Amino acid sequence: MANLGYMQLVRGCNQYCRFCSNPASGFVLDLETAQRQIDDFARRGYFGVILTGGEPSLSPIVPEVAAYAVAHGLHVRMITNGSQLAREGLAQRYADAGLRCFHVSIHSMRPELEDFLTGVKGSHALAMTALQRLGDAGAEVNINTVINAYNADHLDETVALLLDRHPFIHHFVWNNLDPSMGRAETNRDTAPRLADFELSLARAMRLLHRRGRSFRVERVPLCYMTEFAHCSTETRKIVKGEERIVHFLDNKGTVRQTDFRHPKAEVCRACSLDSLCAGLFERGDHYDPAELAPVFVDPAEIVARIVADPD
Repeated sequence: MANLGYMQLVRGCNQYCRFCSNPASGFVLDLETAQRQIDDFARRGYFGVILTGGEPSLSPIVPEVAAYAVAHGLHVRMITNGSQLAREGLAQRYADAGLRCFHVSIHSMRPELEDFLTGVKGSHALAMTALQRLGDAGAEVNINTVINAYNADHLDETVALLLDRHPFIHHFVWNNLDPSMGRAETNRDTAPRLADFELSLARAMRLLHRRGRSFRVERVPLCYMTEFAHCSTETRKIVKGEERIVHFLDNKGTVRQTDFRHPKAEVCRACSLDSLCAGLFERGDHYDPAELAPVFVDPAEIVARIVADPD
């Protein structure tokens, strides 16, 4: 198992993404509280901690938090928009403190669209600079992408351009948009249909498979990624019996998640992957259960691939 804890360091951000699920709350995490949370992760035998936000690089205690976590045997990574890491020297400072794995959020390699989605002109250029700074620092660089109505048709294009320009990128994560949270509730134009991204996601996954890269997909039912069902984050957690704890800086407080299954359609009962599939976020509210269909493949093969995967 590879249980991971999430720590929100700040709930402010220097971008204004149209689909942000954690808008500003005004709260920041102090070092003493961060250390208590790390102590708890270590006692639970967690593999690592993910620093998030808001934009976690706006926190002044990142190096201290990273060093403390590493000293307690935890792997440390950060989810960031990269804008601060475009500054000379910051990536190296983080790496020297033990923070050497970064998930940089990039939603499209079309600069105008990326700037539109993030609400900040020039955000695409800053992210590209950040990638190079991280590569120069010898960091492990991964890409996080929120699947939305504006990028749903060219997920593979984004992957191809990133790999060509930054061949050191190791791993990709796609998060299907949750239309029930944060700004996505207001900006309903950002929520895709499942069919909108089915083909481009398949092309992107196949490209990464050919290029020897790893990837994960979140909030996508297995009938839309059957070929790579073993790469579903939720399916992997179901098979491995993993959990996660998130320390929010809002009224949700601390949330421990052990169940990763969500509502399904009646047809799912006939699906051979029903027991492994997390189902569908927002069934009947935004995402239409009529888009779901049973598939008939051997679930044992998927389980075997997950169990055998050392990543």
